Amino acid sequence: MPYGRNPEATPLSLSVDHSDPDAPVISIGGDLAFTTCGPVRKEVERALADRPPTLVLDFAGLIFIDSTGLSVIVHAWREGHQAGTAIRLRSTPRFLDTILDMTGVTGLLARPLPERPGVGTAGHSASA
Repeated sequence: MPYGRNPEATPLSLSVDHSDPDAPVISIGGDLAFTTCGPVRKEVERALADRPPTLVLDFAGLIFIDSTGLSVIVHAWREGHQAGTAIRLRSTPRFLDTILDMTGVTGLLARPLPERPGVGTAGHSASA
């Protein structure tokens, strides 16, 4: 039997919590890889269509991620940045933290958002 791990050996688990419309949570578990990333990308796009102030990606159940899975995080940041939505990662496993640091994605996620339309310079909403 060969050494190593068979990527995508663990199916993707995905759930979405919209209980806080200002910060929906997409929970991702199992393997986030080439063959499993499509549903996550679609959920990210669906959540960003509502332009919430924050979108949380929860990785508590993540077992494996490949470069395609990492590109989903970058895609979420790019689309969120354009929509004025901050992307926050929660419960990232140590291996994911290492990958994010090594690839520079940690710094990307830390970049400030452009000012949201309808928000004054003091950070208060202009609408009631």
